[in-house]
Amino acid sequence: MQNISIRNSVFIMLFLITGAVFSQDLGSETVEVVKPYTPSVNDAFKVRETPSIADSINLEKKQVQYSIFSVPVASTFAPAKGRATNVERERPVEIYDNYATFAAGSYTSLLAEFYSNLEVNRTDNFGIFFAHNSSQGGIEEVNFDDKYYDTELDLNYTSRKRNMSWNTDFGAEHRLFNWYGVPEGYRTEAPSDPQQNYFSVYVGGELNFDDSFFDSAEAKYRFTGDSYSTAEHHLTVKPELEIPIGGELFHTNLILDYVGGSFDRNFLTEEGINYGFLNLGLSSSLVVLRDDLTLNLGAAVYYSQDLENSDSGVYLYPQVTASYRLAGEYLVAYAGLEGELRQNTYYQFAQENPFISPTLEIQPTDQQYDLYFGGKGKLTNSVGYNVRAKYKTEDYKPLFRSNPVDVSENNLEEYSYGNSFEVVYDRVNTISGYGELNVEVNRNVTLGLNGEYFIYDTDEEGEAWNLPDFKVSLLGDFQITEKLYAGTNLFIVGERKDYFSTNSTELTINSRVVSLDSYADLNVNLGYRFNEQLSAFVRGNNLLGNNYERWMDFPVLGLQVMGGITYKFDF
Repeated sequence: MQNISIRNSVFIMLFLITGAVFSQDLGSETVEVVKPYTPSVNDAFKVRETPSIADSINLEKKQVQYSIFSVPVASTFAPAKGRATNVERERPVEIYDNYATFAAGSYTSLLAEFYSNLEVNRTDNFGIFFAHNSSQGGIEEVNFDDKYYDTELDLNYTSRKRNMSWNTDFGAEHRLFNWYGVPEGYRTEAPSDPQQNYFSVYVGGELNFDDSFFDSAEAKYRFTGDSYSTAEHHLTVKPELEIPIGGELFHTNLILDYVGGSFDRNFLTEEGINYGFLNLGLSSSLVVLRDDLTLNLGAAVYYSQDLENSDSGVYLYPQVTASYRLAGEYLVAYAGLEGELRQNTYYQFAQENPFISPTLEIQPTDQQYDLYFGGKGKLTNSVGYNVRAKYKTEDYKPLFRSNPVDVSENNLEEYSYGNSFEVVYDRVNTISGYGELNVEVNRNVTLGLNGEYFIYDTDEEGEAWNLPDFKVSLLGDFQITEKLYAGTNLFIVGERKDYFSTNSTELTINSRVVSLDSYADLNVNLGYRFNEQLSAFVRGNNLLGNNYERWMDFPVLGLQVMGGITYKFDF
């Protein structure tokens, strides 16, 4: 204890002496002791986890530098050059500018066609087309001459310039038919050769412009006559404008449609028939195109003048169509609401029914609206479809109805024995459903099936005369081998209604509605290509051999077979 006290005393004295020495340099300073120092663990230094090792065995790594010594080596290997695989390509079919076809068959039928396209210069071409189809007839149980001829000639000249193109057309046609459909009971009184000839000549032209608001224009004039001094003039002029507005297209069509003519007499009396109608129309539409939507918003207005009766009227029609891709190419929905004032002509009626009498009433048809909606697309990559429902209203719709039997002394014309047809007009509402299916089995086989069902509602007439209640078509194309090909089509037409009547009080047969049975017509063609220029073919028509009646008391030719050749060539 005494030693510790002495040691502390010495320490205190040294501390005081040191403070006195430093006080001479730093000046006076007061030290105030608050509490005695108490050491703790936190004041100790922490030992490092990885201590430094000082060992004479560890040597310092030396940096190594190295280089590659390249020596060329001789080699005899020579790689072969790569070659692209050849793609097998089919030889392109050579196109010839001219062809000629000739065929003959049963019922002394003849078919002849000739087409030629002559290059005038680099921009102009001149074309010729001639066709003849005839038969000497010979239908079973027909006691009258039933031969027919159909011959036509078409000429055209086409020119294609840098910003425009134009073409002109000229054509002539001669058709011969016989009113052989005399009802049973009157065949001994009718003439044996009740013949009618139709003559037609037309001239027309068309202009098309590129990069111009004046898109196109067309005009056509046709004269039609027959063996009974009938004369008809039909003129149409249709310019079309196309103007872009706000990224959309605005179409405007101007329409001038004139028809006028005369018949030598009407059916019951010898008083002549004159007719003339001038229709002026303006049709405008705005075409809206989006990713999946195509919309056509339009309307049409017509002014119609009855030139013979000094009567006129204004007609307004909607013209709206739309289509939308609901599922890409697999389903495209479409709909429309359209109307038009349709000009009827004697030429058009004779084309549809060549057994009409030259005693018709000609009037335009007011198609007030045609409402339809449907869908089309693909079921698979090789199967396409189209379905549609439609409701249409037409005023002054033309209907073919059999002329009455009139064998009075003042009306002994060749067409007055119940063997011709008149045209009657009525307001007709039509509901129809349509379906179509196309199948591409492979590159060599293609099939198509379509059908349509109709329901008619007439206003004044008892029936929608000679309009079928359904139609079905089956088509097929077959490439059997590289040179052998075939095609077939089957047409099925449903029941129609017609009317039999008489104007003679001496006849005891009463007037009545006649039902025409439905019919099926099967046609097949088979062809063989000897080379690119020469081929032969065989055709079979009405292979079921049914002498069905397309029109009342007018049976058609039975089973028909025709064979011929086609030759393609260049001058």
